[in-house]
Amino acid sequence: MNIEKTAQAVVSLLREKNQKVAFAESCTGGMVSSAIISVAGSSQVLDLSIVTYANEAKVKYTHVTDEVLATYGAVSEETARLMARGIHEKAKADFGVGITGIAGPDGGTAKKPVGTVYIAVDSCENQQVKHCLFTGNRQEIREQTTQKALEMLYDCILQTPSCQGKGV
Repeated sequence: MNIEKTAQAVVSLLREKNQKVAFAESCTGGMVSSAIISVAGSSQVLDLSIVTYANEAKVKYTHVTDEVLATYGAVSEETARLMARGIHEKAKADFGVGITGIAGPDGGTAKKPVGTVYIAVDSCENQQVKHCLFTGNRQEIREQTTQKALEMLYDCILQTPSCQGKGV
């Protein structure tokens, strides 16, 4: 499936279930939100989207802490989890998605090479995090990340009953 079709499927499913999503994106720079916004009717399902590219923005707008950044780094499972939970709670949406990674061509290390990405999807029922290692140039890594994030969100929507009344 491609990004456009997956985004259409996500929007359709969110509309059908009367649910909303919020995004905190880093390495994708808003690409996931843009994919959702390109679908007609997305205003009914997209609650909030922010690009938290700088560490300071991650701390200010999500639940990421300076301690987590110092201990695990901006590109980590812990950071993605906190980004997803933070945006989920701030927006009071049904789902929060947090994405952080290294799109390259620079910034990679032996432990975290270019293409290392963490994607988290947070709902009232559970939280899923995936560690991905994508290949290609900067644009290709961002596109692969966008596709995977949309797929994860779609699967989470399918598995999650209504969150109304359960709180975040």
